[in-house]
Amino acid sequence: MKENRMQLMSEGDVSKSLFKLGIPMVISMLVTALYNVVDTYFVSGLGTQQVGAVSVAFPISLIFSGIGLTFGVGAGSYISRLLGKKEKQMADRVASTAMFSNMIVALIVALVIFIGLTPVLRFMGATSTIMPFAKKYAMIFVISTIFSAVNVTAGNLAVAQGATNISLTAMLTGAVLNMILDPIFIYSLSMGVQGAAIATLISQIVTSGIYVWFFAGGKTFVKIGFAYFKPTAQIYGEIIKIGVSTLLLQLLSSLSMSLISNAASNYGDEAVAAMGIVLRIVTLGANVVIGYMKGFQPMAGYNYGAQNYSRLRAAIKSCMQWTTGFCIIFTILIFLLAAPILSLFSDDTQVLNIAVPALRANTIMFFTFGVQFTYSTLYLAMGKALVGGILNICRQGIMFLPVILLLPMVFGLNGVMYAQAVADLLTTVVTAIFAFNIHKKLHQKENTL
Repeated sequence: MKENRMQLMSEGDVSKSLFKLGIPMVISMLVTALYNVVDTYFVSGLGTQQVGAVSVAFPISLIFSGIGLTFGVGAGSYISRLLGKKEKQMADRVASTAMFSNMIVALIVALVIFIGLTPVLRFMGATSTIMPFAKKYAMIFVISTIFSAVNVTAGNLAVAQGATNISLTAMLTGAVLNMILDPIFIYSLSMGVQGAAIATLISQIVTSGIYVWFFAGGKTFVKIGFAYFKPTAQIYGEIIKIGVSTLLLQLLSSLSMSLISNAASNYGDEAVAAMGIVLRIVTLGANVVIGYMKGFQPMAGYNYGAQNYSRLRAAIKSCMQWTTGFCIIFTILIFLLAAPILSLFSDDTQVLNIAVPALRANTIMFFTFGVQFTYSTLYLAMGKALVGGILNICRQGIMFLPVILLLPMVFGLNGVMYAQAVADLLTTVVTAIFAFNIHKKLHQKENTL
């Protein structure tokens, strides 16, 4: 089984290998997004303010995902390259350093958020009517995100060695449990938004338990344990130089969602709730692409480390084709079914009047997302941190932040709705430039072998 994972990255049909590595991660990423979609769906029966509360607290989870991804993606990229070079012992040290460091950082950040919870929620867009519900939800939700950070790192360390199925099993188990527990805690036990947070906490703890079983039970190619926890400046350097761009991406995503909610709050609780629902639906589509890239990342890193440039170029081409095709289909479905999809989350006419055009506006340039993420993932998998970092934070940071600050000033609520589309257009132009450069360099390396 362990050898088969390595063979997928180094041998056989590229498209089939990418699907075997990527599809389990697509499902697990969809499951991750469903945690918040399911919470929103069940909470929607409580009222607009409760939906707004879940919406404004959501960016907190992105901060902890960022912590998990910093160590998970950073270590994962390094581990894939180490395995390509047959340096198994070093891979064990990197994995253990990443996991235990991640736990420490997540606990510290959670403590800071607890201390400043009210101003944090206010910054994220909580109005005076939403704030009481947001605090009840966030007090428990923050604890669940500590486990989420651990799960994200564990999932990426599993994927780095080709063990995508364990991530699928762990995340799917947690999501199904969350769906079962949500209505029980929210309605049967009359716990409201607190019930949704408790359901998420229990589900994340169970997911962590599955990863402990995997890594501690001798089923993993790359091992994690205190005996391998031997951090060095060199290991942290390799992890951080790749992982920091992913952290920035998540922090900027959190910031961008907060700015959207903040801008929307000028138009009432209905606008906050509407944009919160829209962002969750768009996240579902984005997570399909991100999940597929998690299969592409170890293959790209492994073959770059092994100097198998022809296979790497074939993987890039296949990745581009499948992700772009999906993005186009997703966009078409959103434009056709926006109203019935959104009606699942709210029956408030004012919310829907904002959410329907906002959802279409947010996906009008989504067909470019596969291109954007293919090349940011490629550069990071190759260990090229600077360019990979720039591409990674372009969509939600470099391009988005000035757009979301300026457009609403000129176009009002329409500016809030179309900010992401404008940022996507600008990001695609930048990505095209770097894509041309990397293909030229890979072609040269291939010809010199």
